[in-house]
Amino acid sequence: MKSTHRYLLTLLAAASLAACSSVKLDDQAPVETRTGVVPGNQNAARDAAASSQTRVAPVDATAGDLAAMSNLPRIVYFDYDSYIVKDEFRPVVEANAKVLVSNPKRHMAVQGHTDDRGSSEYNLALGQRRAEAVVKSLTLLGAQPGQLEATSFGKERPAMQGENEEAWAKNRRAELLASQ
Repeated sequence: MKSTHRYLLTLLAAASLAACSSVKLDDQAPVETRTGVVPGNQNAARDAAASSQTRVAPVDATAGDLAAMSNLPRIVYFDYDSYIVKDEFRPVVEANAKVLVSNPKRHMAVQGHTDDRGSSEYNLALGQRRAEAVVKSLTLLGAQPGQLEATSFGKERPAMQGENEEAWAKNRRAELLASQ
């Protein structure tokens, strides 16, 4: 009986914290682009793709096993207090989207992370927005929403320990993890 009360009290506390969130979460995660292409305008997207040069290395997506996905770049880094996918990480997103599009049974987890500055609540929300921004980028490139899962670890899983800009920059990231 005592453990049931403790469980209910914990649930109530978590619900109260979630309800009091000061972090505004929008429905749309922005994707930075310099091509001026509006998502959904297929002709403009095709014309921009034909006129722009991409830095994406060819990926053998026909192998069909996890080995084909193991050589892909997996990390997208973000600026401080931002969840905008920068153009410099577009090749990472494009390469992973290409594999997902050519292998519809593949699934990918996108994990959002932050540096250790800010509250746990704020960082969990920011990490989620980062993961969702990458997921949105992948879906705009043809991956199916059912193939993707966005989660946040906030500041709980740092890539690098330290209280300096180098460590903080390495921790502001989204990791793309392939699964079967």
